[in-house]
Amino acid sequence: MIRVNAEIEIDEREIQEDFVRASGPGGQNVNKVSSAVQLRFDAAHCLTLPEDVRVRLRKLAGRRMTDDGILIIEASRFRTQGRNRTDAMERLIELISAATEKPKPRLKTRPTLASKKRRLEGKQQRGEVKRLRKGPASAD
Repeated sequence: MIRVNAEIEIDEREIQEDFVRASGPGGQNVNKVSSAVQLRFDAAHCLTLPEDVRVRLRKLAGRRMTDDGILIIEASRFRTQGRNRTDAMERLIELISAATEKPKPRLKTRPTLASKKRRLEGKQQRGEVKRLRKGPASAD
């Protein structure tokens, strides 16, 4: 079991890891060794994730989540398979823990009287500058 926080634990069987060849530098090694990791986590069918966390996770994941609700994390930052595995796992845990944080509700506020006056004065000054740019009115 992978512990995300006190309430959420993910079963390791729900995570699938595929190893692929990484692009980028690495010399001859890059053509022979599959060191990049593609981690797949089926968030839509995970029973330990509450529904609100699932919704926030979908929003946070963006393009990394498929239409079926499968989260795909690719890690190829390091040259070794083991470090890329831990990097992908850490990124998954970080993403899920960010989704567990409930957003703070927005409090509606109204502009103060002073800020309204400043805004109108700024608009008047700007209009005056524009008016002065025009030439004198022609007397036809």
